[in-house]
Amino acid sequence: MWRQANAGLALALVLIVGVGNWAGAEEGDKPETITDVSKAGPDYQMQGEYEGAFDIGDGNTQSFGMHVISLGDNKFHGVGYVGGLPGAGWDGFTRIEVDGELADGEVKFMANEGSATLKDGEVIVAGPDGAEIGKLKKVERKSETLGMAPPEGAIVLFDGKNADAWEGGKVADGLLSGGCKSKQKFQDFTLHVEFRTPYMPSARGQARGNSGVYVQDRYEVQVLDSFGLEGLNNECGGIYSLKDPRENMCYPPLTWQTYDIDFTAAKFDGDKKTANATITCRHNGVIIYENYELQKETPGGQPESAAAGQIQLQDHGNPVVYRNIWIVEKK
Repeated sequence: MWRQANAGLALALVLIVGVGNWAGAEEGDKPETITDVSKAGPDYQMQGEYEGAFDIGDGNTQSFGMHVISLGDNKFHGVGYVGGLPGAGWDGFTRIEVDGELADGEVKFMANEGSATLKDGEVIVAGPDGAEIGKLKKVERKSETLGMAPPEGAIVLFDGKNADAWEGGKVADGLLSGGCKSKQKFQDFTLHVEFRTPYMPSARGQARGNSGVYVQDRYEVQVLDSFGLEGLNNECGGIYSLKDPRENMCYPPLTWQTYDIDFTAAKFDGDKKTANATITCRHNGVIIYENYELQKETPGGQPESAAAGQIQLQDHGNPVVYRNIWIVEKK
């Protein structure tokens, strides 16, 4: 019954299930890159998260969320979520996708069954007769751990003042750029990291706000502007090549995001591994995998061993920045 209701809702919402036209700059190209919200332009203001409810008949309503992704040149891709936004009610399997274009101050998503119009911070959905059946309003979520102060006993790796705790890295305006490794090495710990990806509307895939947080310099938790994408291991929150996140909790670019990572190192008897490392990650406050066993290091990582390892913030050629980084070692 639930799946039938969702299928009917998909038609009522006039958003077509499918893959949008995401042609754009690939890795290796040099797409437009913006790091200042005030310079991001009108397309960026349209982009974002929207949520609300729809009339599904017989006096019933259904909560719904939507991601609107800017693709550059006034083009957009919309992704709808039955039940609410990821991490806030989404049913976990229904994704409804459609393309749109900005004209005369509004983005119109059209289909034979009706239309959805984005204007002035809200999406109005109409049926085939043009009558409104629902409304979504723009929201700006913040991670519940954003700005969290380091607890007593924490080792502060970056507080905005300098990069003294790192090999490499650059500090500008109180923010740390990647391409650096912590001078100190760690075994078992809890790590808090805040990061912000740039706005690169014409870039696609791995070319769009790419970086990574390497745990023990062995296991990469991917950083990427994958706002609205499927949620794969090479997207934001994924353990690169090994593990997809449960949900894609990536916020829009130029929004501060958080990783809270709990890590237990692999165990060795001499050169023989006797227990895999385990990792739990909260992305923007939501658990995206829990006590996941890491069978091996990820590509680009150092080989597994009994030795402690560094924290690496990867430089992948995009101006991803970091702040408020601290770690608590487990006793």
